[in-house]
Amino acid sequence: MIFELIAFGTITGFVSGFFGVGGGMVLVPMLLFSGFDMKEAVAISIMQMVFSSAFGSFLNARKQLSIAVDGFILGIGGFLGGLTSAWIIAALSNTTLQYMFIGILIASISKIFITPAEHDKDIKSHSKAFLILIGAVIGMIAMSIGVGGSIMLTPILVGFMHYNLKIATSLSLFFVMFSSTAGFISMSYSGQMLYSEGAIVGIASLIGVYIGIKIKHITHIKSYKNFILILYIMILASMLYKLFN
Repeated sequence: MIFELIAFGTITGFVSGFFGVGGGMVLVPMLLFSGFDMKEAVAISIMQMVFSSAFGSFLNARKQLSIAVDGFILGIGGFLGGLTSAWIIAALSNTTLQYMFIGILIASISKIFITPAEHDKDIKSHSKAFLILIGAVIGMIAMSIGVGGSIMLTPILVGFMHYNLKIATSLSLFFVMFSSTAGFISMSYSGQMLYSEGAIVGIASLIGVYIGIKIKHITHIKSYKNFILILYIMILASMLYKLFN
């Protein structure tokens, strides 16, 4: 199982770096197919996100310092929302959590599909309080289903706030660093965290993150959008298969 977790971590890290996601939407289905239940998969996924999002955000911020500023505001909200995740997980069944995951995937695919990868409009500005509120709601929901929140935040940044898609995914990964840290604290406090499995996957993910970010920067933005849609659709199909079989 150790070698399997290392492989999962490397794959998840690449996806995290390239797509600007926490990796949970890839890692959770793989863990479910490997025999973990939904709540165990969520715990491992959250710990992995702490590793991959922190390293990925460091690499992104070296190229785009503005990401750190905007991401910090959203991240505060994500941290506050993420602290509630353990209570939500305890209150809901595994099946309910899987349905939530599938619903969010469908909504995200729809929004990314109809929104251009690049806007000819200026980025919309919002108050810090509004951004913190968005971050808190996303953090609360995302940590409950084992994803970092970028799958929800990226469509908002691109579709409603007119961010370039690549910048939006980098900003989303910065957000994940805050929300996953809060989720880790919350689940550790409630005794639901799987430390050894999470650490193996998290450490293995660092190599994948580095490679993923390097490739992201040289990928054309229109192709990048198509890759994101393909990823989301593949994950949706795997979750539906798992749920109904």
